[in-house]
Amino acid sequence: MKKIPTLFRRDPENMRHLLREVHPDCQWVIDGEGIATRKMDGTCVMFDGDHWWARREVKPGKPAPPEFIKEEFDPNTGKTVGWEPASQSAFAALLMEAVGDETCITTYELCGPKINRNPERFSEHVIIRHDDTELVPDAPRDFDGLKKFLADFPHEGIVWHHPDGRMCKIKRRDFKS
Repeated sequence: MKKIPTLFRRDPENMRHLLREVHPDCQWVIDGEGIATRKMDGTCVMFDGDHWWARREVKPGKPAPPEFIKEEFDPNTGKTVGWEPASQSAFAALLMEAVGDETCITTYELCGPKINRNPERFSEHVIIRHDDTELVPDAPRDFDGLKKFLADFPHEGIVWHHPDGRMCKIKRRDFKS
């Protein structure tokens, strides 16, 4: 799974700051296409039918872990995004605790007490399918509307899902500079 693009371009001078310019891969959101869902705050994992994988970012100048599968390189940050076998990730035991009998070939968000300081407030480790999260039907689709909406939104952000599989995201913290 490639990194999900953010709805608005980032300022190359300060990557934490958004520009009002729509990311070209996300124009479909502005055009009213796709459905908005709540973005879960965890770590991305994937089941490919045989193995579990953990999403991994490799910083510039650092070696990739063994068996790393590169998805994309971000020239703005110098990071390489891809997958490593979940069995060697820092979250291996937590993932196995959460998996249960889940075997759907898709991506998930691993959340729980030992993931990102547990902003979702789960009492145990769980996996949530990315295509099975809470809908946000009243999410605006413009810069000012989203900035205002997300200021009071109690979750990490929003992910739009297009029927053809494309996704686009915006996080509450994207508007804090």
